[in-house]
Amino acid sequence: MVKKGKKEKKVKGAEKTAAKMEKKVSKRSKREEEDLEALIAEFQALDSKKTQVVETACPPPSPRLNASLSVHPEKDELILFGGEYFNGQKTFLYSDLFFYNIKKNSWTKADVPNPPPRRCAHQAVVVSQAGGQLWVFGGEFASPDGEQFYHYKDLWVLHLATKTWEQIKATGGPSGRSGHRMVACKRQLVVFGGFHESTRDYVYYNDVYTFNLDTFTWARIAPSGTAPSPRSGCQMTTTPEGGIIIYGGYSKVKVKKDVDKGSHHTDMFLLKNEGKEGKDKWAWSRMNSAGVRPTPRSGFSLAVGPNNRTVLFGGVYDEEDDESLEGDFYNDMYFYDMGKNRWFTGQLKGPKTEKKKRRRDKKAEEEGAGGEPGVETEALQEPVEIVKEIVGEDGTVMTIKQVISPPSAQGGVSDLESEEEEEGSEAGGAEVAMVEPCPRSNAMTTVKHGVLYVYGGMFEVGDRLFTLNDLYSVDLHKMDEWKVLVEMDPKTQEWLEESDSEGSSDESDEGATGGDDEEDESDDSEEESEEGEENDHPPVKPGEEYGDYLSRTEQYWVKVSRANMGPEAKEKKVVKVARAMAKVLYDGLV
Repeated sequence: MVKKGKKEKKVKGAEKTAAKMEKKVSKRSKREEEDLEALIAEFQALDSKKTQVVETACPPPSPRLNASLSVHPEKDELILFGGEYFNGQKTFLYSDLFFYNIKKNSWTKADVPNPPPRRCAHQAVVVSQAGGQLWVFGGEFASPDGEQFYHYKDLWVLHLATKTWEQIKATGGPSGRSGHRMVACKRQLVVFGGFHESTRDYVYYNDVYTFNLDTFTWARIAPSGTAPSPRSGCQMTTTPEGGIIIYGGYSKVKVKKDVDKGSHHTDMFLLKNEGKEGKDKWAWSRMNSAGVRPTPRSGFSLAVGPNNRTVLFGGVYDEEDDESLEGDFYNDMYFYDMGKNRWFTGQLKGPKTEKKKRRRDKKAEEEGAGGEPGVETEALQEPVEIVKEIVGEDGTVMTIKQVISPPSAQGGVSDLESEEEEEGSEAGGAEVAMVEPCPRSNAMTTVKHGVLYVYGGMFEVGDRLFTLNDLYSVDLHKMDEWKVLVEMDPKTQEWLEESDSEGSSDESDEGATGGDDEEDESDDSEEESEEGEENDHPPVKPGEEYGDYLSRTEQYWVKVSRANMGPEAKEKKVVKVARAMAKVLYDGLV
């Protein structure tokens, strides 16, 4: 009882601190937001010149993160909206709208009049009423230099049948925020958490709001019980019974002047409406799940899969000290079974072979004789952390950490049994070289017909940020292999060091628009320079494998990398970039 009291007191203290910080932040950020409001209004005026819907076939969207990826409720389509991109000097925000045709593997850009202002880190939820609706709440806008932020508190709906945007003006909603989570629960939208940031301060939230889809009204609810501590970027999922599960998330606090300490949360909570006869009576309760939980991380992506299972993909764990911040990026999957209240890791089986089939039959016979595997020995085995070096789709070579659960941790889960991984490693090099998305955080994920789709996101190598626009899929029923639907285009990778050049104020303003012009110009210039340079690089010999090519030419690429990065760059970083450049050229020529 004493422990429980201390925990409740700690959470309530955090809530009081958050309330004080919110007042402090709102005062300091008011002037900043007024400046940005003028910029946003200018962009809105440009968008308002659109008078009709124009749909155009297009290449895949440009690299981005913190966009929203949703499934169309009536068509085999995915819907991508918004997002952000940073090229080392300028931040670009987007309000563009794309539709991905699953069957045709093709993209269409829809220019719709009067869209929401450009934003990222918002939330989007699809409901099936009236031919399908995409509801969008909150998010943030950033100045071109990334130093000022505007947090939205607006609510929009995209009517999918007519492809028209509508702003819903209802009072009493959440304050401006980003990094929050929103789900559709029965006839309501439920919003939890998030954060608000100004130049010098920030505040994290753990409040809960509901928006009634019938009356179009907001309400702030005050659930009983111990609530999660304030956080952003958590998992938020509705259960078949109408409850809402919160897992993980991220927050930070000031430990001293100009020093923040981040926290990767790993706790779980259930928010349940215990009211009867149509009356609301919400309550929080802490959950203790079984199985192998995800390792601590932030920036992970979440989607709801088949069989009442959620799938968590990727993310990053930041190792902080007073002087530096190093991130370990992930590309692993974890599943949470809502019916069994159990976590387990997602391991790919690999393509089926006759050898595997015989082993699987033999394994089934052994299990039939000995009972359900993994139940008795689960507590005796721990997850194993594997450190390996992989090559990303854009050619970057980087070291990642991945946690692999032992076979016992996944006993009884027929779709995801770990002996498949063991068989794959014994079957030869073909299985080891299975395609997979490179490790990343802040990717966009969704599930349609039992297939998980992963789009974009970012990862870092040293001080450089790589923003992606590739698209992968994996069948969650089969769990056999990742499929590459859209490959990363290396020509979209632009990175400008701060010392490269100082653009004019006009150039900075253009960067904030988030339009396509700046990308077209950079792509053109990159293509011209690359066409001139490609012939000077060491060619790939007929039939030469990448490993042999890298061994033969690595010193050349290190010199090129060193020349581009300067004498002060660390050798480890120079080598990584050199290998990335070699891989990009190799893939482009083979």
